[in-house]
Amino acid sequence: MQSQRTLVLTSLIPIRWGDMDAYGHVNNTVYFRYMEQTRVEFLEKLGFQVMPKGSAPVIINASCTFLIPLNYPGVVEVRMFCGHPGRSSVPTHYEIRRQDDDTIHATGDSKMVWMDVASGKSVPIPDELRSQLPA
Repeated sequence: MQSQRTLVLTSLIPIRWGDMDAYGHVNNTVYFRYMEQTRVEFLEKLGFQVMPKGSAPVIINASCTFLIPLNYPGVVEVRMFCGHPGRSSVPTHYEIRRQDDDTIHATGDSKMVWMDVASGKSVPIPDELRSQLPA
């Protein structure tokens, strides 16, 4: 059973010529960069800088299902969804499309965990962030 997800951000990212691989389509590693960029924009929009000091989010797992290749030129639209937050973690889901086309080219998932940078141990999600996450 799929958990409830809430759309939290849509990001537009240009496809760069250098994103392509020898097969002429966007390399699989770049999809993870698209998801990363969207996640960073989401946190910054909520007032959280992704900096390695104090406590900060880290990704403990990430996956991507590649459905249809993307090619240069173009702009990708990454839709980021959040699931119900736990004590220190938030599940995230992504849908990657070309801008102005509803066809999903890839989907992804990751789990974002808040951790104390000095100790490397998980800590509760800051209250000021938790209050802005979907319930």
